[in-house]
Amino acid sequence: MPSHRIERTTEDIRRELTAIFRELKDPRVSGAFLSIVRVEVTNDLSYCTVQVSAIEGIDRAKEAVKGLKSASGFIRRELGHRLRLRHVPELIFNATDSIEYSANISRILSSLDIPADEEEQEDV
Repeated sequence: MPSHRIERTTEDIRRELTAIFRELKDPRVSGAFLSIVRVEVTNDLSYCTVQVSAIEGIDRAKEAVKGLKSASGFIRRELGHRLRLRHVPELIFNATDSIEYSANISRILSSLDIPADEEEQEDV
């Protein structure tokens, strides 16, 4: 399969997973603000690794991944119906703390007291 087809399928899976996550009724998933950080599909479409992050932190993301793993059969079936794939890949969910990490970097940068350039102040 050409790589552009894999990339297109990966983006389609990511888009549909986002929609399916909103429909899940599991409190571990629906109660968290989840974000899909990365979706990777193998060349033969047999496995799909989904990196999930929660704004509440890594512990909340790990709890949500437990809920996603228990609902993986439903999620695969929904993906198959929505994307009309001949073979729906097996979903592997992993928790990551990338949102929490990014928020921490943002807090650090905003707490820095950087003075404005003197030239910019003269122009104003």
